Amino acid sequence: MRLSSSLLLIVMKQQAQKKAKKTGRPLSFNRDEVLKKAMLTFWRHGYESTSISDLTAAMGVTAPSIYSAFGDKKKLFLEAMRLYAGSLGDFEQALNDAPTARQAVSRLLMSVAEAFTGEDTPRGCLLASATASVSDNALDVQAAVSEVRRDIIDCLTKRIFQDIADGHLPQNTQAGSLSALVVAVIQGMSVLARDGLERENLKAVASVAMEAWPQPPRGYS
Repeated sequence: MRLSSSLLLIVMKQQAQKKAKKTGRPLSFNRDEVLKKAMLTFWRHGYESTSISDLTAAMGVTAPSIYSAFGDKKKLFLEAMRLYAGSLGDFEQALNDAPTARQAVSRLLMSVAEAFTGEDTPRGCLLASATASVSDNALDVQAAVSEVRRDIIDCLTKRIFQDIADGHLPQNTQAGSLSALVVAVIQGMSVLARDGLERENLKAVASVAMEAWPQPPRGYS
């Protein structure tokens, strides 16, 4: 009995040590705040051009703290990218809340023009600039960014198909191509914003782009 009790104590002690090792020390910083700082750094410099030293300086934490809280640089970027992109469900809800896909996209492009020229954020789009040019070592990161764009296109396509079914758009509307056009315009606006094009000019680009939107079927009121 005494041997069994001793063995039980040893096992309990080992389990406690494993748990302590797994959980680690509590963070000495606000994780959400430093993640936002990392996002802005990647947004400004791009994924591969951002070094760990850049991140530690911007985030105000040590390299070991970054690895402990987020893993490696790649995992940190992917989490920062998800923070930037927001919830896909929220995006889809915003599309569905608009009376038509045309109105939803028009609002989206105008919002993009403002977001890409914010005073407190880097110009342009993180998704467009962070992985515009990467080496073979970062192809999986580029693929993750591409997947976000594909998800956006899929959501837009679904909403456009709904408009076709409801009679807001002609039956021969190419929903997938129209959605891809919207994303292409957004990415182009990002490049122009980084080149220094002002907000009102970007909004003018958005307005002209909307002229390519198919007109409602004849007789539709």
